[in-house]
Amino acid sequence: MKVVFMGSPEFAVPHLKALLDSGHHVPCVFTQPDRPRSRGRRYLPTPVKVLAEEHEIPVYSPQTLKSQEALDVLKQVQPDVIVVVAYGLLIPKEILALPPKGCINVHASLLPKYRGAAPIERAIMAGEKTTGITTMHMAEGWDTGDIILQEKVDIPEDMTCGELNSKLSLKGSRLLVSTLNLIKTGTAPRISQDENLATYAAKLGRDEFLIDWSKPAYVIHNLVRAGNPSPGAFTYFQEKRLKVFQGKVLPGEENNSSFLQGLTGEICALRPEGLMVRTGEGYYLIQEVQCEGSKRLAIRDYLCGNPIEVGDVLDK
Repeated sequence: MKVVFMGSPEFAVPHLKALLDSGHHVPCVFTQPDRPRSRGRRYLPTPVKVLAEEHEIPVYSPQTLKSQEALDVLKQVQPDVIVVVAYGLLIPKEILALPPKGCINVHASLLPKYRGAAPIERAIMAGEKTTGITTMHMAEGWDTGDIILQEKVDIPEDMTCGELNSKLSLKGSRLLVSTLNLIKTGTAPRISQDENLATYAAKLGRDEFLIDWSKPAYVIHNLVRAGNPSPGAFTYFQEKRLKVFQGKVLPGEENNSSFLQGLTGEICALRPEGLMVRTGEGYYLIQEVQCEGSKRLAIRDYLCGNPIEVGDVLDK
């Protein structure tokens, strides 16, 4: 089949690779425009654009798909199907109706749960034990189309957002190929989503990653996992932002008489493996941090040049 691919971030790259390896013809790729992404604010291409150019596939990066130019390109290409994976732009109805075999989306959740822009982060923040990947026939709403295939994925209690992203991306790439085989033969199912079970995973703001030490330790742990590798959950120490990339909940410390009195966010103990911090419920061990203008460090390395004492308090 002739398949136009629309995607932007690293999550979409294995899907394009799988599509190219599957024997389908990809006449062009649509991706987000180059944007300043590095510390020097240099304009960099999306990971999908980099891969497409390596394979000498024409790339289009319109600011919006509502332009006549984008529609004209697609009419000229005449794709059998359009595949959309984490593209980041709303697909207008004129484009949804254009390919004879429809538009197919790969979404990183078990729809109808976690529709929207941040399904992976929101699932981890909520402490979900399982999530998954869904392929669907696209409709005009955000992630509201009929389901084609789904596959569940477990979320271990210490899995980070980056690790889950990679796992779901590989699962999704394989599910996409299976889905296109069904589309090609006209046997792809249409399973309606149950609107009563729908939840929405809104795009995350950076302020949402500010650690509130009055929250339970497990809530803080989920936030740290969701922020790793980017943008990083953070707190403040001596008026400087301190990102926390790794830690763990400390069980069995609630009855330790040495730690019963004090403030949330207070350093209760300095251990070789991390800083023990009092939370609103339980204790959290900070194991890897990054100070402003520095690199990520294990806590023992960070403490070599940045002294922290028992009794110091991390601000929320």
